[in-house]
Amino acid sequence: MIRSTASSCYGNRGLHSSTLVFFFTNNLASFHSRPSKPINLRITTQLEQHFRDPPMLKVSNVKDALKLFDEMLQRHPLPSIVRFNQMLGQLVKMKHCLEVIGLYKQMGLRRIHPDIYTLTIIINCYCHLNQMGFGLSVFGHFFKCGFEPNVTTLNTLIKGFLLAGRVAEATAIFRRMVEGEYCKPDVVTFNTLTKGLCLKGNNNGALQLLRKMELSPDCKPDVVSYNTIIDSLCKDAQIVDAMNLFSEMLGKGITTDVFTYTSLIHGVCRLGQWKQAMRLLNEMVSKKIFPNVHTYTVLVDALCKEGMAVEAKGVIEMMVERDLEPNAVTYSALMDGYCLRGDMGEAREVFNLMVRKGSMVNAYSYNILINGYCRHKKIENAVTLFQEMSCKGLVPDTIIYTTLIDGFCKVGRIQDARKLFSRMQGCGQLPDVQTYAVLLDGLCKNQQLDMAIELFREMGDKKVEPNIVVYNILIEGLCIAGKLESARDLFFSLSSKGLPPQVRTYNIMIGGLSDGGLIGEAETLLGGMEEKGCSPNDCTYNTIIRGFINNNEIPRAIRLIQEMVESGLSADASTMELIVDLLSRDNVDTALLAFFKKSL
Repeated sequence: MIRSTASSCYGNRGLHSSTLVFFFTNNLASFHSRPSKPINLRITTQLEQHFRDPPMLKVSNVKDALKLFDEMLQRHPLPSIVRFNQMLGQLVKMKHCLEVIGLYKQMGLRRIHPDIYTLTIIINCYCHLNQMGFGLSVFGHFFKCGFEPNVTTLNTLIKGFLLAGRVAEATAIFRRMVEGEYCKPDVVTFNTLTKGLCLKGNNNGALQLLRKMELSPDCKPDVVSYNTIIDSLCKDAQIVDAMNLFSEMLGKGITTDVFTYTSLIHGVCRLGQWKQAMRLLNEMVSKKIFPNVHTYTVLVDALCKEGMAVEAKGVIEMMVERDLEPNAVTYSALMDGYCLRGDMGEAREVFNLMVRKGSMVNAYSYNILINGYCRHKKIENAVTLFQEMSCKGLVPDTIIYTTLIDGFCKVGRIQDARKLFSRMQGCGQLPDVQTYAVLLDGLCKNQQLDMAIELFREMGDKKVEPNIVVYNILIEGLCIAGKLESARDLFFSLSSKGLPPQVRTYNIMIGGLSDGGLIGEAETLLGGMEEKGCSPNDCTYNTIIRGFINNNEIPRAIRLIQEMVESGLSADASTMELIVDLLSRDNVDTALLAFFKKSL
C-alpha cells in the first residue's frame, strides 16, 4: 500500500513486480523436459527478492559505504528501498549525516522511491545537523507522498525540536499525538520529551510527565523514565528528591541498573557525602549490578575535585584489578586532580601513560595539562605542550587558545597573549566571549586600559555579545585607572542592556568608589542592593568596611561591622588586620572599644 503510493512521488519506473513474477514463472518453467508443476508464487517472490536484494554487507567506514552505494546503483534491477535504508542507517550510526543527505538526493535523481523509513532517516539527519527547517520540509513530503507518519517519525521530530531547544514545538507534537491527531505516543515518546525537559532544567515538568505515564494504560514508566529524572535531579543537587524517586522505583518493582546507581553516586559525591556513595556502591554490588567504567570515573572525578588525587589513583588501580580498562575521561580526571593540587610531576606522568596507551590523548587531555601549567605559572611548559600538539596532528581549539592566552596574561606577557590571539584567528579558530574576557582582564590588570577599550569595541564589530563577566572586568579596569565617572556610567547602564549587576559587579563598584574616597556614594550603593534583588555578601561588607576605616570613618565602620555580624557574615583576614591595628593604637577609638567589649 505504502510502496505503491510512494511511486507517485517520482513516477513509475521499470517493470511492475507482477510482470517480474510472470517473467520468472515462464522462464524457470522452460528448464523442465516435462510439463511443469504450478509454481509456488511465494517461493518465486523470494527468489526474485534474492536476485534483487542480496544480503546487505556491513561497512565499517564511510569510504566503503560510499563505494557500496555506487555498486548498488549499478545493479539491474536496482535493490529495493529496504537495502538503501539499511545502507543509510549504517552511515547514520557512524554519524555521517551530511553524506546520508547527499546519497538521498542521488536516490531522488535516480527516481528511487523513498518510504516512511527513508524519510524518517533523513529527518533524523537534519535534526542532528540542527537544520530543523529542512527536517520539517521532509516531514511535509510525507503527506505529499500519501504517507502517515508513524510513532518513530514523530519521536524523531520531537527529539529534533528538543535538540534545537524548541521545547514548545516538541510539546505541541506530543499533545497532538495524545489528542489523536497523529498516532498514539509510546514509551519512547514520553521518555524523549522527559529527557528534553530535564536538559532544560525543568525537573517539575518531567515529573508531571512521569505521573501522566503512570495513568496511561499503554505507556507505563520504565527504567529509562526514572533514570532520566533521577540523573537530572542529581545534577541539580536535589539528592533528597532523587532518593525519593529511587525508593518509589524500587517499590514499584522497576529493576534498577548501573545507570541508576551511577547517577546517585555522582550526586552524593558532588555534595561530599562519601559514606552515602560507598553505601550505594556496596548496595549495587550486592544486587549483582557491577560498576562500569563510567561509575568508577565518576568516583575518580569527585575525589579529585575534593583534592583527594591519591585516593582517586587507588580507585583506578581497583578498576585495573577488576579487568576494567580506564578510558581517556578517567585518566583526564586524575590528571586534572593532580593539577588542582599543583602536583604537575604526577599530572605529567598520567599524561605520559595516556600517550603510551595509544589513542587516549586528545585536545581535551592537552588542555587539562596546559591549564595546570598556566595556573601554576609554568608558562614555558604550557607553550611546549601547545607546540607538541601540532606534531601529533591535533588542532588546538578555542578553549586551548583561551587557556594559553590567560596563562600569558597571568605572568604579564601581554604581547605574547595578543600575538596568540591574532594567531588563533589566522588558524580559523574564532575567539568566543571567554577568550575576549581573559585578554581584557590581562590588559586591564597590566595598565593597558586603552587597548582593553579597543578590544571591547572589537567585540561589537565581531558580533560577540559581552556578558556580565566582561562588563565586570571593564568596570574594574576603569576603577583601577581612576576613571570612576566612566565606571559609574557603565555600571548604571547595565540594566538597560538586559544585564542587571550581580553581587560581584556591586563589589567592584563599591571598592572603586571607596578607594576613590567617595565613601558616601559607596554606602548608598550598598543600601540599594537589596531593593534591586541582589543581597550583599562577605566581600561586599569587607570591601566597604575597609573603605570606611581607611578614610578614618570609624563609627560608620563599626555600624557596618555590626550589620555584617547580624547578617551571619564575617570579617576576612584583611579587615581583621585593620581592626587589630586600630585596637593596638595608643588612642583607641572609644566607640570601637565599646563595640568589641560588648561583642565579647
